[in-house]
Amino acid sequence: MRLFVAVEMPVFQKVTEIYKAIEMSGADVKLVEPENLHITLVFIGEVPDFKLNSIKEAVSSVTFKPFKVKLKGMGAFPSMTKPRVVWIGIEEGFTELRNIRDTLMKELKSRGIRPEDEKEFVPHLTLGRVKGPRNLYNLINIINENSNVEIGEVNVDSIKLFKSTLTPKGPIYEVLHEVKGVAGN
Repeated sequence: MRLFVAVEMPVFQKVTEIYKAIEMSGADVKLVEPENLHITLVFIGEVPDFKLNSIKEAVSSVTFKPFKVKLKGMGAFPSMTKPRVVWIGIEEGFTELRNIRDTLMKELKSRGIRPEDEKEFVPHLTLGRVKGPRNLYNLINIINENSNVEIGEVNVDSIKLFKSTLTPKGPIYEVLHEVKGVAGN
């Protein structure tokens, strides 16, 4: 199974407008399907079925209070001159997302599960992946024009463990486990 833990995102009107602009730019970008938009906390990767319960336990051991995420600005990894991933930034909720990820990493490792993404965590909302150099200039212009765009806010009250099944039409995500934030002081 190919697994990851994430926060689901709604489809913001501004994201729909950005998608249209990217599609019209002629750039070779594979956009994330709107219903699949999420902020990845940990990409666990391929794991054998028998490890699923340990992973669910690790996710369940994360406690957090519901918080707000404010999405603002556009950018690209690894750089604007060589964009591979086009993203929306996180203006508010950054620290909370990082703290949840840190706890998840610790809990997974303590159960003998080594996630694939151990590099430094920069919370972001992936919009798409650049597949080739076609019309890259147009794409970079769109990113620059939206570098400070206000996208919207969302209340985060749960994190979810997803199974990702890759298909020729794109990935199919299935929620395997959900952990709700705990309200209180």
